[in-house]
Amino acid sequence: MAGRNGFDPELFFSALADRTRLRLLNLMRGGEVCVCFFAEALGTNNPKISRHLAYLKRASLVASRRDGKWMHYRISEPIDPDAKAVFDSTMKLLENDPVMNEDREKLKAVCCAPSGLVAITPRG
Repeated sequence: MAGRNGFDPELFFSALADRTRLRLLNLMRGGEVCVCFFAEALGTNNPKISRHLAYLKRASLVASRRDGKWMHYRISEPIDPDAKAVFDSTMKLLENDPVMNEDREKLKAVCCAPSGLVAITPRG
């Protein structure tokens, strides 16, 4: 149930309680990512990615924008200050996870991005 500022703690913590959703957030930590790269970077299927992105969007943890036929997703930090502190700590914790680091390397390879660039837009 939504509390102060429309914040729903149950939805927030449920969103963070899933490994796939954490992996998606981890991939977006450097900026906006085109949805077309998530499935390949995580080695899973598009319907699963779409379900998890929709869940993160309902929890107000990601925002999206359309560019032609492509959807781009980025992190949308919680407005609630206590939730933001938990979210920031969670993202910090993911920095030391070997699977999360491997995912980011895969994203760089899939996206053909220059070193250090994670935010991707479609070419041509």
